[in-house]
Amino acid sequence: MKNVLEHKAMLRPTTKDLAKAAGVSRATVDRVLNGRDGVRQETVDRVNKAIEELGFVRNLQAANLAKSQSYRFIFALPRSGDQFLDQIIRRIQEAETLFSADRMWFDVYHIDENDPYSISAYLSSLSKTDVAGVAIMSPESPQVRDAIIRLQERGVAALPFISNQSMMDADWVGIDNRAAGATAGLLMGKFVGRRRGTVMVIAESMQSRDSLERRLGFDQEIGENFPALCTLPSLETYGNADRARTIIGASLQSHPDVVGIYIVASEARSPLSILAEMDVPRDIVRIAHERTPFTEQALRDGTLDGVIAQDAGHLVRSAIRRLKGIVDRRMTLGSQEQIRIEIQLRTNI
Repeated sequence: MKNVLEHKAMLRPTTKDLAKAAGVSRATVDRVLNGRDGVRQETVDRVNKAIEELGFVRNLQAANLAKSQSYRFIFALPRSGDQFLDQIIRRIQEAETLFSADRMWFDVYHIDENDPYSISAYLSSLSKTDVAGVAIMSPESPQVRDAIIRLQERGVAALPFISNQSMMDADWVGIDNRAAGATAGLLMGKFVGRRRGTVMVIAESMQSRDSLERRLGFDQEIGENFPALCTLPSLETYGNADRARTIIGASLQSHPDVVGIYIVASEARSPLSILAEMDVPRDIVRIAHERTPFTEQALRDGTLDGVIAQDAGHLVRSAIRRLKGIVDRRMTLGSQEQIRIEIQLRTNI
């Protein structure tokens, strides 16, 4: 086996082989591989053709070591957040230990998710000399979307994180939120059973694309398969506990036939706590998103019936791999980066 591996290593093409096949110097090959200026397009095409014909695969780790290449990535996360955001930050800290051998370093910058102009201004302040890539968790807005595109044009790897932006479906990290909402709808319908009534939907903001897509998936599943249920308009709390208490109380008073409550936002602690304060009957089905210490306990004590989750560690590692792939101009493995939708009940937490 050792002889076979050594033989394969000997047959692996080198930059010297590339230079010979393309009829250029090794210095030119190096400039093409590193994307530096000063090489004619015709020469670039010849080098790329030689790469394809010889099956050249660059040893990026060795190359990065040789030129002391390091990667600084920023996670731009909301200022307001609770246990789910804490989980994300902990996983980022863990990743720094995991990826430090590959000379990758990570910072967290807190953005005001309710002010797209300030987010855009922050992204506009970043350059390739400051940072290699940015993962941005922000509600959908034209300002943020355009700022991400301009950041990419300046040579900084950038992608939406957890909450997507329009026109960027090929390059973002997160679950299929429409499918997640449909899964919540299926659980709601099954748990409610043969009862008729209305379903309350609680969101932090419907400007967040993940909440919007979850709502669409939820409505479609309920509408097509559970005609005895009627979903109410979304209640937007904007992360304000007093507002949440007022609108949830008013909705419960106006709709005594509520049989289910769907918390569409990524943070369920505040709405669930308010429902507990109001002594909402246990037979009203409650479905929420994201596994946190609070939702785990709520599942155990029966104040929550089901959680639709995504693995925080997988989200962070996938964002890092995708950002590095963009910087290195290498494809990542699609199956590895697909974030799974997880269903958690009191029996499997």
